[in-house]
Amino acid sequence: MSDTPRTSQFEAFVVAYQDMVFATAVRLLGRPADAEDVAQTVFLKAWERFDELSESPSAPGWLRTVATNLSLNHLTRHRRRWQLFSEMGREGEEAAMDPVERLTSTAESAPASLERAERDRALDAAVRRLPDPQRVPLVLFHFEDRSYQEIAELLGVSLGKVKTDIHRGRLALRGYLGDGSRSI
Repeated sequence: MSDTPRTSQFEAFVVAYQDMVFATAVRLLGRPADAEDVAQTVFLKAWERFDELSESPSAPGWLRTVATNLSLNHLTRHRRRWQLFSEMGREGEEAAMDPVERLTSTAESAPASLERAERDRALDAAVRRLPDPQRVPLVLFHFEDRSYQEIAELLGVSLGKVKTDIHRGRLALRGYLGDGSRSI
């Protein structure tokens, strides 16, 4: 690649957004190797539209949307993820904020950033352990700020299934994180 001003600008663009794109993909896919592939594809698409994106304030949103869509496409193509659940059990209740929501909230409540970083690592590891049907809607809801209805439409499943999968994912996260998640 020649060192043109456009190439240099794009390299700076990639450096500025690569962590966000990778984090979006790895949270949805659960595997860093798959997330790297998706991130690379996102930036190939960004290169094709770089004239529009380079100065656009909407570039981060565009990159996150493309990363989300490519991750969901990857899951659809490469994994059997949506199996029918029985209709047993209550569908999610959102009235009270549960411990996982507190972990993923944007408000910084931990007194020490080191403690917060450790909790974040534990949460990321726990999220990656979830099966696709639980991880994907949970990530879309908590990390991508999508509504239940948007998630149902994106994934082509019922609203009840989204609620059930998020509820089950939260229960599994509580188990993975242990009692320490309740005090956060």
